[in-house]
Amino acid sequence: MKMLIEPFTIMIQGTASLFNHNYGMAIIILTLLIRFLLAPLMVRQSVRQFDTKQKMDKLKPELSQIQKRMADAASPEEKQKLQMEMMALYKKHGINPLSAVGCLPILIQMPILMGFYYAIRSSKEIAAHHFLWFSLGHTDLTLTIIAGIVYFVQFKVSQKLLIPAAGSETPNNSMQWIGLISPIMIVFASLSTSAALPLYWVVGGVFLIVQTCITSALLHQRMKNASVVQQS
Repeated sequence: MKMLIEPFTIMIQGTASLFNHNYGMAIIILTLLIRFLLAPLMVRQSVRQFDTKQKMDKLKPELSQIQKRMADAASPEEKQKLQMEMMALYKKHGINPLSAVGCLPILIQMPILMGFYYAIRSSKEIAAHHFLWFSLGHTDLTLTIIAGIVYFVQFKVSQKLLIPAAGSETPNNSMQWIGLISPIMIVFASLSTSAALPLYWVVGGVFLIVQTCITSALLHQRMKNASVVQQS
């Protein structure tokens, strides 16, 4: 864990030194930098989900027939044969259903975000620093509430703007619960830790809102282009 945290600690201290040892600015700058670096992965995954959904929508009649036959299948052998038929259909149309799941971006960003998170949490310099109206080393109720509101807005924006993933016309109920629970968890976590962390969450959440809006515009442009191609 130390090997993961230490590089981020060095980056925080180095960035703060560029701003007269302002650790609040350092957190903001590095949060934005990390999110900028991760953004292409997230946008690319959203585009892949969109493309998979477009292909899956075209195959829906054929898939529905196979799924109906699987439900009526009397033996495991017959079901396995139909599963192979479904996989052959996916392969024929160049569809990988697992590509819409999006594990790789999550696996890549988790150690980065965790390292930055714990570097902020363990820094004595950050704990002793004052930024804007609050102390980075103490809990701040106003910033905590802002963090919760930002992530709730981010969830609602993503639900409204992003196109549903392949195989679903509406957002999954479990994802809606996760989206609603996340702001609550952030609020409770912020109430028991220093204000440096909700500052990190606020900046990251605002960036995600902007990223979602840009991604949504990109996906709707792709949808429009795909519609034009189909009509021509």
